[in-house]
Amino acid sequence: MTTRVLIADDQDLVRAGLRMILDAEPAIDVVGEATDGRDALEKARLLHPDVVLMDIRMPELDGLAATRLLLETPDTTTRVLILTTFDLDEYVYEALLAGASGFLLKDSPPEQLIAGIAVVARGDALLAPSVTRRVIE
Repeated sequence: MTTRVLIADDQDLVRAGLRMILDAEPAIDVVGEATDGRDALEKARLLHPDVVLMDIRMPELDGLAATRLLLETPDTTTRVLILTTFDLDEYVYEALLAGASGFLLKDSPPEQLIAGIAVVARGDALLAPSVTRRVIE
């Protein structure tokens, strides 16, 4: 079984790098890319990915608002894994309140990203180790 993934990030180089990593995994099928939050919403509703890798800071509509709007749709089965550079507590809390299933940092190793996608696709939750420590504290 493959996990269908949509990559949402406003930086071309980041999207290309993520696609290269994910395309090398036979259990992952990258079904599309989005350049901002609005584009992510449109493509998620059209492509029905299992997981959206969602950046937080994007033009038009940020990743937190896009996550909230996507997941408030009653019939959606898509899960969101936030993937960001910004290790800020308020982003972690806002992402979780918006309904995200996971929160990883862009400096995570590729194997952690791949494992994170699998965890979120199964319906479990995931936080970056540095974030988990702070949330517990």
